[in-house]
Amino acid sequence: MSEQSTQDGQQRGPASVGDRPPAPPGKALRDAATVMLLRDGDTGLEVFMLRRTLNAAFVGGFYVFPGGVVDPADRAADVEARCIGLTDALASDRLGIDDGGLAYWVAAVRECFEEAGVLLARDQHGDTVSFTEPATAARFGEHRHAVHGGTLRLAEMCANEALRLETDAIAYVSHWITPVGEPRRFDTRFFVARAPLGQEPLHDDAETIASLWINPATAIEQAKSGELQMIVPTMRNLEFLAPHDTCDAVMAVAHALGRPPTILPRVVRRGESIAILLPDDPAYDDPDEVDVQLTAPPRG
Repeated sequence: MSEQSTQDGQQRGPASVGDRPPAPPGKALRDAATVMLLRDGDTGLEVFMLRRTLNAAFVGGFYVFPGGVVDPADRAADVEARCIGLTDALASDRLGIDDGGLAYWVAAVRECFEEAGVLLARDQHGDTVSFTEPATAARFGEHRHAVHGGTLRLAEMCANEALRLETDAIAYVSHWITPVGEPRRFDTRFFVARAPLGQEPLHDDAETIASLWINPATAIEQAKSGELQMIVPTMRNLEFLAPHDTCDAVMAVAHALGRPPTILPRVVRRGESIAILLPDDPAYDDPDEVDVQLTAPPRG
């Protein structure tokens, strides 16, 4: 989940769209973007998930969607020219912020490329990039490592390869902020996109150690049984996908969704255990509920 510093404090009620609840002392929010890659599998809709390395500083061992922190390079002036059908002004309006919105879409594409090896881009003819040719796959494999290592910016790679990012086909579907009290806090925008043909996603064996295509309903069941570890935002976004049978159905709903509400969960103590409260929970605004400080994220 997400990065940008803010003043400290605590918000009790549901966050309003476009507002950033203040962080507690020393814990700045970080902007982040996550993308749910979809495909039509043999038995219905499937989403791509990665398992984070066990020693990761955040959600180690948990199953997540490709994503990460918005980098300064995602905000560079030359990025907008490399995006299809989306300007910073339009992206910012969709997110409910003054400016800088396009960086979230760019970060989603970049993180997907770095973590899963999937590049959501089209060539000068309007065709989606394909890695079916071994030489092309090898070349973009080198690009992937360079982008991840910070020696090549995504916009520079696209300029060199005559590509543009297919930001017009990536839909914004949810906005989650890490609860107050967690050791690492993110302000994360979730997106959905159709996985391109001619590219096969794969974990990087560095930040992620396993990957799978899975039906959203099955993923929810396996998370509830403890077979797969997931945090609350991951579960809730799977629940958004679960009612739909095809990519077309999800994308139609996603593009018509409008601006989703900001969700800032609360983690409170209940006796010897903890509970996660969402803004629509009756106890969410209860001043007698005590937020807890965590050393690891609560599971969903």
